Amino acid sequence: MTVQGDVPYVPLSGRRQAQDRQPPRTGPRRDGKPVWYLPAALGVDVVGAVVSAYTVFRLAGEAHAGWYAVAAAAAWVVVRASRTRYAWRNLGERDNGSPLLRDWLILMAVLAVMRAATGEFPAFHLVLAGLVVCLPLAAACQGLTHRHLLARRRSGRGVRRALVIGEAAALDGLVNHLARRIDHAFVVVGVCPVGDDDPHLVAPITGRLDRHTPAQPSDDSSPVLAAARRLQVDLVFVVSGPSMAAERLRRLSWAVHEDGRPLVVVPGMTEVAQRRVNVSSLAGLTMLHVAPPVRRGAALLLKAVTDRVGAAVLLVLLAPVFVAVAIAVRLDSPGTILHRQIRVGRGGRHFSLAKFRTMVANAEQLRCELAGTNEQDGLMFKIRRDPRITRTGRVLRRFSLDELPQLFNVLLGHMSLVGPRPPLPDEVAKYNEVEVRRLSVKPGLTGLWQVSGRSDLSWDETVTLDLRYVDNWSPAVDFGILRRTVRAVLVGNGAY
Repeated sequence: MTVQGDVPYVPLSGRRQAQDRQPPRTGPRRDGKPVWYLPAALGVDVVGAVVSAYTVFRLAGEAHAGWYAVAAAAAWVVVRASRTRYAWRNLGERDNGSPLLRDWLILMAVLAVMRAATGEFPAFHLVLAGLVVCLPLAAACQGLTHRHLLARRRSGRGVRRALVIGEAAALDGLVNHLARRIDHAFVVVGVCPVGDDDPHLVAPITGRLDRHTPAQPSDDSSPVLAAARRLQVDLVFVVSGPSMAAERLRRLSWAVHEDGRPLVVVPGMTEVAQRRVNVSSLAGLTMLHVAPPVRRGAALLLKAVTDRVGAAVLLVLLAPVFVAVAIAVRLDSPGTILHRQIRVGRGGRHFSLAKFRTMVANAEQLRCELAGTNEQDGLMFKIRRDPRITRTGRVLRRFSLDELPQLFNVLLGHMSLVGPRPPLPDEVAKYNEVEVRRLSVKPGLTGLWQVSGRSDLSWDETVTLDLRYVDNWSPAVDFGILRRTVRAVLVGNGAY
């Protein structure tokens, strides 16, 4: 089982409350998703393709604009359907835009073949139409259904009931992990521990398996199937381990499948994006290949170019904002307009980070006096109502305007547009081996931390989000974070 990268965190109690409600079993066909997801996706794709293609073809003076538009819409729907975009398991799920772009590129290839076969289909015009309208409309529809699906899952609807099997310690890790997250469709309604140890969970123990492989396969399958039928579960999770592997797991899968339920084997690895995982078979053994994180190549070059060009463009466009903020800071309180701090970048290299000053001039000296009021549980220092912050500073922090000078750091190559939060040297000095991994990439102007709650997150949650980004970075992930940053800035959750 894999966990996707760019998702918000919700308290453990949110999913546990949904779990306690014991939602009625949903049909396997839709997995509890509303029936309107499919016609909405189809309708948006068809209307977007027809309207945009017809408009472009008419403006180009094509005699058969209507037929071309219908053919374009049909090709777009066929491509999307062949890529299982209309399957119930995919409707409403997050895709970060990358599959949608691949669908569009396949469409262009199909249209090129049609043009070569007919000699008259104007593929170039459709490229323009699809680029302008089809992709944004499909992305907007995907975003709408995804937000709706997340809202349903927060309230315990649109979920699949799961029974989990494994050793007690592994059960604790998996069930608590699922309970903390809302970006999946599963709610654990029961567990079957292997051995005599009891897991520390709110999910009830509905059966128990012997730690040693039983002489008869039915000794495993009987309690599992009894619990699955009694709880009306949709699928069975098995956490792999020494007591549940090889032939024993194989025989259990036979019984579960014969009962008409899927079985999911959960490996020990977490926070690995699905695109990095490949499954193969060798000599009868199932192999799980995990690709290393992207650290070089064309994708990294693209990120560097995008950072520099994006920062330069934003500096030009936001020049009036820089002037207005600078005047407001100077008039509000005595002190410099810009505040500079030494931060730690990629590989532990130090650099000077610039921000608009949001605190009084002697804020660093006052920090020692306020050390006992720190509201963070880790290495960061944060106070929700910090008395050092000026009136203008509160407004700047609310809308993240104080971070704008960091665009110069991006332009100079110290930072990236997207990445982990840039830490202070005294924080890095206290890092353990796991936390040091945050320094494997450039820090960012925005990142998963900024779009997932910022200062409202605990230190462990912050580290988890940063490591998820470090290990699973891709251009599509950056695009998704940049898109979510706009909403995060406007909402302002955790901005203090």
